[in-house]
Amino acid sequence: MAKLPLSIQAIETSCCVTVPPRKKQTLYSTWIWILTFLIYCSYHMSRKPISVVKNVLYQNCTLVNETINGTYWCDWKPFDNENAPTLLSTVDSSFLFTYAFVMFFSGFVAERMDLRLFLSGGMVLSGVFASMFGLGYFFEIHTLWYYILVQVLCGVVQTTGWPGVVTCLGNWIGKGRRGLIMGIWNSHTSVGNILGTVIPAAFVSYNWGLSFIVPGIIIASVGVLVFFFMVPEPTLVGLPNPNKKEEQEVCYDDKTKEACAEAQGNKEEKAIGFLQALAIPGVVEFSFCLFFAKLVSYTFLYWLPNYILNKTSYSAEESANLSTFYDVGGIIGGILAGLVSDFSGMSASTCAVMLIAAIPMMFVYQVFCTVSLGINIFLLVLVGILVNGPYALITTAVSADLGTHQSLKGNAKALATVSAVIDGTGSIGAALGPQIAGPISIYGWEYVFDMLMAADLLALLLLTRLVMRDIQGWLSRRRVGYNVSI
Repeated sequence: MAKLPLSIQAIETSCCVTVPPRKKQTLYSTWIWILTFLIYCSYHMSRKPISVVKNVLYQNCTLVNETINGTYWCDWKPFDNENAPTLLSTVDSSFLFTYAFVMFFSGFVAERMDLRLFLSGGMVLSGVFASMFGLGYFFEIHTLWYYILVQVLCGVVQTTGWPGVVTCLGNWIGKGRRGLIMGIWNSHTSVGNILGTVIPAAFVSYNWGLSFIVPGIIIASVGVLVFFFMVPEPTLVGLPNPNKKEEQEVCYDDKTKEACAEAQGNKEEKAIGFLQALAIPGVVEFSFCLFFAKLVSYTFLYWLPNYILNKTSYSAEESANLSTFYDVGGIIGGILAGLVSDFSGMSASTCAVMLIAAIPMMFVYQVFCTVSLGINIFLLVLVGILVNGPYALITTAVSADLGTHQSLKGNAKALATVSAVIDGTGSIGAALGPQIAGPISIYGWEYVFDMLMAADLLALLLLTRLVMRDIQGWLSRRRVGYNVSI
């Protein structure tokens, strides 16, 4: 059973006694929106440095100093030979496969313990393990298994983030404009990626250990903030669940707290199981669509700085900074997808349209990215919009909607499991993408882009049934509107 931290209890006693319920709900939901944004921004920031640092772990040493003989003299052992791309893919995948596997269990754990402790503990440990990777620089650790082990541990504790923040925000935000609200909120991923690129890039050229340690300190600090100021459920402060209309009617309109408490009920809701989550209409299709959507997104996330470094004349730091424009596009794409989904009520169709446009746009970027800096930036933003739009919509608003589906009869404890099942399936794709991309890139980056375009096509095909359902629903609404107007 979740408990209020002493700091929130003090605020409740001193400031919130005379605050009207509606205003109090607005204040708390706004704070939770901001706090969960910071939380997941920190999670992504702390997992991004490896994509920046791999440019100095393995690089073209003749460009560093062409007067010194030897192709690998400037590389960090054990990434100092021709199989380095494969080894770096293994390091990436040790995190991603662990994350994907543990994510399926993380949702079950989140539903059965205090989300405040779940998140704060995961963030502090994420900071510790991220810093351990950076300590390899200071202690001159050249053993591959050390870096793989650290990434595995990071993968385990990072799974606390997504089920925790989606459940917490879903408890405070109703379905009304969830697509837009969560679309804006989901920009935490891209903001975190940008910070996780810019901060490590500031150190990577002279001390790549700090590229991990500084983000590690930041996420641990946010974890402490969560411990003292997180309120995971409205009922903890005497407010109604926005997903239950009967609670809102009584708690907002009745003057007594007793009536509100009675409407909320004293029975403990039971968490759902894995098979129950899969039985919810749409969960299977969106899960497998996300598998391919995250495969594409995470391949860009982990290999884009390296691709730019190899295809252009920019330095490691400049390549890392240029890659952030992909994340700028991701912010726009998430907001745009949420806005269109809210307006149309057709989330599957919104994803499908963006996936259709993303396929040729990736080809265009591959062909024209070297023409000029301006064209590279413009195309990166467009690719970020189209690739990350569906990914953002599925992992946020769609997951929250399915987690509060009418078939669950208002069971708020289902949200963590549903979001974990969808994101866990997607994370398997996120693990496979970077793992495959490394070895394929040895034969040519054009083959990597072929793989990404094929993955987006498969994601599109998996949404076919849901798109048809969207269209049928839209035609039915038009028919009803036409009859009413007559």
